Amino acid sequence: MLTVNIICVGKLKEAYWREACAEYSKRLRPFCEFSIIELSESRLPENPSTAQITSELKTEGAKILSAAGSSALFALCIEGSQFSSEKFAERINTLSVNGISAISFVIGSSFGLSEEVKQKADFKLSMSSMTFPHQLARVILCEQTYRAFQILNHGKYHK
Repeated sequence: MLTVNIICVGKLKEAYWREACAEYSKRLRPFCEFSIIELSESRLPENPSTAQITSELKTEGAKILSAAGSSALFALCIEGSQFSSEKFAERINTLSVNGISAISFVIGSSFGLSEEVKQKADFKLSMSSMTFPHQLARVILCEQTYRAFQILNHGKYHK
């Protein structure tokens, strides 16, 4: 069974975001081993310098890469490619068919992802040209992952 991880920097603060992710986690159980890995967010001053941001992104990047292990890595970043839900499902299926046993999607902090993570990523994915809060992006990614498995299994969820 395919393992799908969402690796994110920071925790969900509001209960409604946690409940939404928990619901999709439950729905995904028949299709994959799904987990959300929350990494601690760096504490930066109110107006951090570029050097401080770069340093913290590097620290977060090392944690992300360690958590991802040898899984196929999808970095969610603004410069990534956008997919339809069907193409997203197709990409997951192709990886699985080609023997990939684990996929990790990475959502960085409010400052983004380190260059190291982006360079090591097997794919750069953009959810939209719009900007979303990271908490909402996590819920959307959970939903789209569930939708992808519904598409692949000819479920009624995707119309």
